[in-house]
Amino acid sequence: MHEKILKLAASISQAEESEGPLLEALCTAAEESIAGRLQEDRTPEGCGEAFYCAAALLAAAGMLTCRDTGDGVEQFTAGDVSMRLGQGSGSCESAAALRRQAERIMAPFWEDDQFAFAGVRG
Repeated sequence: MHEKILKLAASISQAEESEGPLLEALCTAAEESIAGRLQEDRTPEGCGEAFYCAAALLAAAGMLTCRDTGDGVEQFTAGDVSMRLGQGSGSCESAAALRRQAERIMAPFWEDDQFAFAGVRG
């Protein structure tokens, strides 16, 4: 299971060989995180391909976040408005999109973590 997730995450994140140990740790953390939210009667194997994909997406999101240099806006001019983004910009948005996709994939298998008040005395 772990090897399949690692292979998918490496493909998604286009990890370099030097990033291997980090990606391996991120995959392990993603597996544990997803498995920890499963419904009581579910197992990772019982989720089929969804578990593999979601764990790989979470690990790849972590890799993108680790790579982000935080360059953001490199140049900004107010007169006739111009803005140039640094090379690292966009990776946080991409990482967030990967996390959202992983959550959508796993939604049918996870415990309901929504919070609501059922009756509050005033």
